[in-house]
Amino acid sequence: MAADNYQGHYVISVAAELTGMHAQTLRTYDRMGLVSPARTPGGGRRYSGRDIKMLQHIQRLSQEEGVNLAGIKTIMELTSQIEDLERELKELREHNEQLRQRLRAKPRSGGELVHVPRSTAVVAWEPSVRRRLNR
Repeated sequence: MAADNYQGHYVISVAAELTGMHAQTLRTYDRMGLVSPARTPGGGRRYSGRDIKMLQHIQRLSQEEGVNLAGIKTIMELTSQIEDLERELKELREHNEQLRQRLRAKPRSGGELVHVPRSTAVVAWEPSVRRRLNR
């Protein structure tokens, strides 16, 4: 069964069986922070489909790629940071596009778009009324 088909949450024994790992290995991964399953009010672990996929990824990195657990933790942390940064970049690009659309929709009044070195800001500059009258 593919990991994409997993639904719901699984007790540790089922998660261990689905991943082909020992339950103690899953507990170790939880203590290390590699996979942190949800907890029941009584403290029992409940593994989601996403957790199962992560465990399978850890297993592949360990067995097929020969990466040790410290390396796996670093890979997972960096992957998470990359995903966060990509999400933030997407949001900033969308916001930037909205600002550009607003700027294009605004009637021009003799101003111009000015590049500000070492800045990511988009600045619309308009000459002051006094300057326009002195020309």
